Amino acid sequence: MYPGMHRWMRRRMEAECRPDTRCGTGGWSRWEHQGSRRSEYHAAGGEGFEAGPSAFGVRRPLRFLAYKLGLDERQVGELARILNSLKTERAQAEVDGRRAMAGLADAIAGATFDPQAASAAATVRVHSAERLRDAVTRALAELHGVLDPEQRARLAYLIRTGTLHI
Repeated sequence: MYPGMHRWMRRRMEAECRPDTRCGTGGWSRWEHQGSRRSEYHAAGGEGFEAGPSAFGVRRPLRFLAYKLGLDERQVGELARILNSLKTERAQAEVDGRRAMAGLADAIAGATFDPQAASAAATVRVHSAERLRDAVTRALAELHGVLDPEQRARLAYLIRTGTLHI
Protein backbone atom coordinates (compact mmCIF):
# COMPACT_ATOMS: atom_id res chain seq x y z
CA MET A 1 0.00 0.00 0.00
CA TYR A 2 1.17 3.51 -0.74
CA PRO A 3 2.68 5.08 2.43
CA GLY A 4 0.51 8.17 2.10
CA MET A 5 -2.53 5.94 2.33
CA HIS A 6 -1.48 4.81 5.83
CA ARG A 7 -1.33 8.42 7.01
CA TRP A 8 -4.71 9.16 5.44
CA MET A 9 -6.29 6.11 7.07
CA ARG A 10 -4.80 6.97 10.48
CA ARG A 11 -6.10 10.55 10.29
CA ARG A 12 -9.49 9.31 9.23
CA MET A 13 -9.63 6.80 12.09
CA GLU A 14 -8.60 9.45 14.61
CA ALA A 15 -11.33 11.76 13.33
CA GLU A 16 -13.91 8.99 13.68
CA CYS A 17 -12.75 7.95 17.15
CA ARG A 18 -14.76 10.34 19.26
CA PRO A 19 -15.76 9.48 22.86
CA ASP A 20 -19.27 8.43 21.81
CA THR A 21 -17.94 5.87 19.31
CA ARG A 22 -16.03 3.66 21.78
CA CYS A 23 -13.31 3.31 19.17
CA GLY A 24 -10.31 1.40 20.53
CA THR A 25 -12.25 -0.13 23.43
CA GLY A 26 -13.50 -3.20 21.65
CA GLY A 27 -16.38 -1.44 19.90
CA TRP A 28 -17.15 -1.58 16.23
CA SER A 29 -16.09 2.05 15.63
CA ARG A 30 -18.70 4.63 14.75
CA TRP A 31 -21.05 2.09 13.20
CA GLU A 32 -21.77 0.30 16.47
CA HIS A 33 -24.16 2.88 17.89
CA GLN A 34 -25.97 3.15 14.57
CA GLY A 35 -27.46 -0.33 14.95
CA SER A 36 -25.40 -2.45 12.59
CA ARG A 37 -26.14 -6.15 12.40
CA ARG A 38 -22.84 -7.00 14.08
CA SER A 39 -23.52 -4.92 17.17
CA GLU A 40 -27.08 -6.27 17.43
CA TYR A 41 -25.73 -9.81 17.18
CA HIS A 42 -23.17 -9.29 19.93
CA ALA A 43 -25.57 -7.31 22.11
CA ALA A 44 -27.96 -10.26 21.96
CA GLY A 45 -25.21 -12.53 23.29
CA GLY A 46 -24.39 -14.17 19.97
CA GLU A 47 -22.31 -17.32 19.95
CA GLY A 48 -18.66 -16.90 19.09
CA PHE A 49 -15.27 -15.94 20.36
CA GLU A 50 -14.01 -12.40 20.27
CA ALA A 51 -10.34 -13.04 20.75
CA GLY A 52 -7.94 -15.82 21.38
CA PRO A 53 -7.92 -19.37 20.17
CA SER A 54 -11.16 -21.20 19.91
CA ALA A 55 -12.03 -24.81 20.37
CA PHE A 56 -11.70 -25.76 16.75
CA GLY A 57 -9.46 -23.03 15.38
CA VAL A 58 -12.15 -20.83 13.83
CA ARG A 59 -13.88 -17.84 15.39
CA ARG A 60 -17.39 -19.26 15.38
CA PRO A 61 -17.02 -23.01 15.18
CA LEU A 62 -20.69 -23.84 15.69
CA ARG A 63 -21.95 -21.69 12.83
CA PHE A 64 -18.99 -22.63 10.65
CA LEU A 65 -19.47 -26.37 11.10
CA ALA A 66 -23.25 -26.16 10.83
CA TYR A 67 -22.87 -24.44 7.48
CA LYS A 68 -19.98 -26.49 6.09
CA LEU A 69 -21.39 -29.86 7.15
CA GLY A 70 -25.06 -29.10 6.51
CA LEU A 71 -26.19 -30.02 10.03
CA ASP A 72 -29.83 -30.32 11.05
CA GLU A 73 -31.25 -28.86 14.30
CA ARG A 74 -30.61 -31.99 16.37
CA GLN A 75 -27.01 -32.17 15.17
CA VAL A 76 -26.46 -28.47 15.87
CA GLY A 77 -27.68 -28.96 19.45
CA GLU A 78 -25.34 -31.90 19.99
CA LEU A 79 -22.45 -30.02 18.40
CA ALA A 80 -23.11 -27.03 20.68
CA ARG A 81 -22.95 -29.31 23.73
CA ILE A 82 -19.72 -30.95 22.50
CA LEU A 83 -18.04 -27.61 21.74
CA ASN A 84 -19.11 -26.18 25.08
CA SER A 85 -17.51 -29.03 27.02
CA LEU A 86 -14.37 -28.74 24.92
CA LYS A 87 -14.24 -24.97 25.47
CA THR A 88 -14.51 -25.53 29.23
CA GLU A 89 -11.66 -28.04 29.17
CA ARG A 90 -9.45 -25.70 27.14
CA ALA A 91 -10.11 -22.86 29.57
CA GLN A 92 -9.10 -25.14 32.45
CA ALA A 93 -5.93 -26.06 30.55
CA GLU A 94 -5.09 -22.36 30.24
CA VAL A 95 -5.56 -21.90 33.99
CA ASP A 96 -3.35 -24.92 34.66
CA GLY A 97 -0.74 -23.53 32.28
CA ARG A 98 -0.63 -20.24 34.17
CA ARG A 99 -0.41 -22.12 37.46
CA ALA A 100 2.48 -24.20 36.10
CA MET A 101 4.33 -21.10 34.91
CA ALA A 102 3.92 -19.50 38.33
CA GLY A 103 5.29 -22.66 39.93
CA LEU A 104 8.30 -22.64 37.62
CA ALA A 105 8.90 -18.97 38.38
CA ASP A 106 8.73 -19.69 42.12
CA ALA A 107 11.20 -22.56 41.73
CA ILE A 108 13.80 -20.33 40.13
CA ALA A 109 13.13 -17.19 42.21
CA GLY A 110 14.61 -18.52 45.47
CA ALA A 111 18.18 -18.35 46.60
CA THR A 112 18.64 -21.93 45.45
CA PHE A 113 16.85 -23.76 42.68
CA ASP A 114 14.04 -25.99 43.98
CA PRO A 115 13.93 -29.06 41.70
CA GLN A 116 10.89 -30.56 43.47
CA ALA A 117 8.81 -27.41 42.91
CA ALA A 118 9.91 -27.25 39.27
CA SER A 119 9.05 -30.90 38.79
CA ALA A 120 5.63 -30.42 40.41
CA ALA A 121 4.91 -27.44 38.15
CA ALA A 122 5.97 -29.38 35.07
CA THR A 123 3.79 -32.30 36.17
CA VAL A 124 0.77 -29.97 36.36
CA ARG A 125 1.47 -29.02 32.77
CA VAL A 126 1.73 -32.63 31.63
CA HIS A 127 -1.47 -33.69 33.39
CA SER A 128 -3.30 -30.72 31.91
CA ALA A 129 -2.13 -31.65 28.41
CA GLU A 130 -3.24 -35.24 28.98
CA ARG A 131 -6.71 -34.13 30.13
CA LEU A 132 -7.00 -31.85 27.10
CA ARG A 133 -5.94 -34.70 24.80
CA ASP A 134 -8.59 -36.94 26.34
CA ALA A 135 -11.24 -34.23 26.00
CA VAL A 136 -10.44 -33.66 22.32
CA THR A 137 -10.52 -37.40 21.66
CA ARG A 138 -13.83 -37.73 23.50
CA ALA A 139 -15.27 -34.75 21.59
CA LEU A 140 -14.24 -36.23 18.25
CA ALA A 141 -15.76 -39.60 19.20
CA GLU A 142 -19.05 -37.92 20.15
CA LEU A 143 -18.97 -35.86 16.98
CA HIS A 144 -18.40 -39.03 14.95
CA GLY A 145 -21.55 -40.50 16.46
CA VAL A 146 -23.61 -37.41 15.60
CA LEU A 147 -22.56 -37.07 11.96
CA ASP A 148 -23.57 -39.18 9.00
CA PRO A 149 -20.85 -40.67 6.71
CA GLU A 150 -20.94 -37.80 4.20
CA GLN A 151 -20.63 -35.19 6.96
CA ARG A 152 -17.76 -37.12 8.55
CA ALA A 153 -15.97 -37.12 5.18
CA ARG A 154 -16.44 -33.33 4.91
CA LEU A 155 -15.17 -32.85 8.47
CA ALA A 156 -12.12 -35.00 7.75
CA TYR A 157 -11.45 -32.92 4.65
CA LEU A 158 -11.64 -29.69 6.66
CA ILE A 159 -9.19 -31.10 9.20
CA ARG A 160 -6.77 -32.46 6.55
CA THR A 161 -6.65 -29.21 4.58
CA GLY A 162 -5.99 -27.14 7.69
CA THR A 163 -9.26 -25.20 7.40
CA LEU A 164 -10.17 -26.55 10.80
CA HIS A 165 -7.58 -26.89 13.57
CA ILE A 166 -8.20 -29.27 16.43
